[in-house]
Amino acid sequence: MRASDFSDEIRPHLFPQPSGDLIYRCLQCEEVFSIESLLYTCLKCKSVLLIEDRERERLKQYSGSFWRRLFDHRRMLNHPALKGIFLFHELIAPVIPLEDIIYLGEGHTPVVQANDVLQEWVGLDFYFKNDGQNPSASFKDRGMACALSYLNYLVRSQGLTEVLSICASTGDTSAAAALYSAYMSKTVKSAVLLPHKKVTPQQMSQPLGSGARVFEIPGVFDDCMKVVEHLAENYNVALLNSKNAWRIQGQESYSFEVAQSFDYELEKKVVVVPIGNAGNITAIMGGFLKLLDLGVIETLPKIVGVQSEHADPVYRYYRESAPSKRVFRPVTVRPSVAQAAMIGNPVSMPRVVRLVEAYEQAASSPGVFVVQVSEQEIMDCQLIANRNGHIACTQGGECLAGLLRAREEGVVSAEEVAVLNATAHALKFAGFQESYFADDLDAAYEIVPKPELRNFPALVEAPGVTRLPAPGKPLPPDEFNTFVEETAREIARELGLKEKAAQI
Repeated sequence: MRASDFSDEIRPHLFPQPSGDLIYRCLQCEEVFSIESLLYTCLKCKSVLLIEDRERERLKQYSGSFWRRLFDHRRMLNHPALKGIFLFHELIAPVIPLEDIIYLGEGHTPVVQANDVLQEWVGLDFYFKNDGQNPSASFKDRGMACALSYLNYLVRSQGLTEVLSICASTGDTSAAAALYSAYMSKTVKSAVLLPHKKVTPQQMSQPLGSGARVFEIPGVFDDCMKVVEHLAENYNVALLNSKNAWRIQGQESYSFEVAQSFDYELEKKVVVVPIGNAGNITAIMGGFLKLLDLGVIETLPKIVGVQSEHADPVYRYYRESAPSKRVFRPVTVRPSVAQAAMIGNPVSMPRVVRLVEAYEQAASSPGVFVVQVSEQEIMDCQLIANRNGHIACTQGGECLAGLLRAREEGVVSAEEVAVLNATAHALKFAGFQESYFADDLDAAYEIVPKPELRNFPALVEAPGVTRLPAPGKPLPPDEFNTFVEETAREIARELGLKEKAAQI
């Protein structure tokens, strides 16, 4: 839709100009730093940072109703910079000019309602938001679109010529970082660190295909992260893990899209999200708090974070009901099919603590819960979801398992509506499905395949057919007709089909 077709009230605001006064604020000592350079931790106390707009009150000159109309009208535009997460430009990174925004097709992923079978099984209405339909096939593209757009802005405004982006990853972060860096290949090169043999072949292929330098490190993600942190502290690199506060800004778009998908009516809504490095749950809470502050929404949805019992430091922290007695302790992770969540020492934990506190204060009732699930439940739930028309990854299975657990514990009621975060595409984790079907998963996963969930291809060899078609070797017509008829008859027998009655 052309801008000229919009009303006089909306038209002047469709294409936002750079605005705001953004700074980094330390979550520990409250120190403030300029955003003119890339900064990942506080220069004084080394704690993590959040980005704050010190001119945020300027947005309140417009009503919540106005912002809803503006965001809804922008969805009808065909301007590349506003087609993705930056449709919510004023809430994400208002200092970035539209010409510096990188858009690769991220954001506005579908919200797909569960079918009747799944709804009856769980006992409530729920949806999957399929973030695996982002360009690199995971939710990480939301944060990368923001982080790389800001890097693009710095490159242009400061005349930078050679930048090396770097990240540690369990797979999805590396794919997104390499993809978005490749789009800026004139000025940005990419390097990623992966835990050796802890990433699926599909995920490994992505940064390699984008031309990144890929380094495998012994250990797990937490070990890779320590190496990357050392590099960021001692060398000139652009860190693209969720320690990068711009990543968190971009991932807030998930909340904005969920709100928009339900016409900003979030009463009795529940958002279920897996907790890995804790950046995503932080961003989701932060995004909903922004919408509430501006009056775009009137009610905060309930947040349910999910962790596998193989990697559950956040669950253990909140298992203590008394805030004064809570002590965060990293855990040694065990193998998990939800690989993106296999993190024992999430770097965003300080953000989680701060945002949960703010969320609980703003919510009219307890608003944030953390549940624990087994590896068996994760894998079974992924398969069950996908047998009912979804494309959930193992983290999506983790969310479904978490919703079931939340129902059991009385955290979620039958009157509520849930949105489950399927963080990546199912094809990224096809190897786990294959191993489940073949019953050759390593014992460390503690998963026993259920016969009713296993599936195999069947080679059809029709009895009585001696010659078979082959590439470049077609059968004579009469033999081919026999092959077709006998093969079809054998498949019909396997499927229990009945022949049609003869037509007169």
